[in-house]
Amino acid sequence: MSDYDLAVIGSGPGGQRAAIQAAKLGKRAAIIERLELVGGVTAHTGTIPSKTLREAVMFLSGWRQRGFYGQGYRVKSDITIDDLLYRLQATVGRQTEVVQHQLTRNGVTVIRGRAQFADDHSLTITDSLGETRTLRARHIIVATGTVPARPAGLPFDDKAVIDSDGILDVDCIPRSMTIIGAGVIGVEYATIFSALDTKITLIDGRPSMLDFVDTDIVDELRHNMQNRGILLRLGEDVSGIEITSDGDTVTRMTSGKQVRSELVMVAAGRLGATAELNLDAAGLTADDRGRLAVNDHYQTSVPHIYAVGDVIGFPALASTSAEQGRLAACHALEASCHSEPEYFPFGIYAVPEISIVGKTEQQLRKEGTAYDTGICRLRETARGQIQGTSEGLLKLIFGIEDRKLLGVHIVGEGATELIHIGQAVMAHAGTLDYFVSAVFNYPTLAEAYKIAALNAWNRMS
Repeated sequence: MSDYDLAVIGSGPGGQRAAIQAAKLGKRAAIIERLELVGGVTAHTGTIPSKTLREAVMFLSGWRQRGFYGQGYRVKSDITIDDLLYRLQATVGRQTEVVQHQLTRNGVTVIRGRAQFADDHSLTITDSLGETRTLRARHIIVATGTVPARPAGLPFDDKAVIDSDGILDVDCIPRSMTIIGAGVIGVEYATIFSALDTKITLIDGRPSMLDFVDTDIVDELRHNMQNRGILLRLGEDVSGIEITSDGDTVTRMTSGKQVRSELVMVAAGRLGATAELNLDAAGLTADDRGRLAVNDHYQTSVPHIYAVGDVIGFPALASTSAEQGRLAACHALEASCHSEPEYFPFGIYAVPEISIVGKTEQQLRKEGTAYDTGICRLRETARGQIQGTSEGLLKLIFGIEDRKLLGVHIVGEGATELIHIGQAVMAHAGTLDYFVSAVFNYPTLAEAYKIAALNAWNRMS
């Protein structure tokens, strides 16, 4: 007999949803969590803290009102790190309470400790006192998330040179900051701290940023960042970082350029948190970035062991991780379930936000699909004028032959909420005609869909 039908390592969104799904199916489910509180990376160092920090910055800096009252407008003139952390800690505390309540209410057993595979059906769990126990399960799901990558040769001291988790532990808001890595995390923090008037330099060895995002959206974001004084050093590799005698940093690039700043944050990707799992005992092997390979059902090379969330790589979102956990649990326990990954939205919580669903122009050109586009600048809407919106756009892509909506791409405040209209239309095979005939509340930013659709209709007609 196994102790549990399903054991999940990690209590982030993927682990939570998997365990709760198993419990709802009447199965015995357990979560093993190494931290004192549940929630995983998402609740403690990732999604919830970074998005809470963003919201605090947007409010206290008066960012949303500057369109009317000028760039010098502030709600609070002397914002401190304590102002930001107060809201962050309150939000994280509430979120962990909600997660714990959901697990308890659904009858999921939560076991504190570090899990390692003893064999492909058994886990050895070591608690904070060093005491161990062994747990057996018919099925196991790895949902351990990721840790920041720390490239060799960089002088991390967790004060002047930090990783992306360390940004939550800084003593004060830096006047200047160098960010290495123009991926999602690097772009988010670059724009968030820029809203606090921190002087930002963003460095990346790649010639462009956010390669998976539609080029029109990236161009809009890049223009916005440069207008705000963010210095972009794309196509530049870092050769070294020096911590000066006065505590500042000097970041040198292979081109000979260098930049001095109070703080360097390295956002050079993340590694799957699998190093301590003793994967060999279960017959598993991670890749060079600690990630586990899975099939369409999230099964690893050992069929009764699954992996979900950031530990399997892209898209590494809290929302998709949760759905992956649900699907993995259903498959393991032979329950019927359905999902449509091609319609999962992607959100980037930069300032301004970016959200996308469906295909980009780059993808459609590569596939040879005939398409046309429609665009609306958010300032064209009455709601945009009321809010003082001066930036942002919504772009729709339609198939030429059937007029179906193929992609929605948005940059601007509220993008991660607006995207769901397009997501719903795409999931139901909606066409250009839906938007042309639809009536939206007035005034709303959602009207941008109709304006963009009419723009596309003019071109396609």
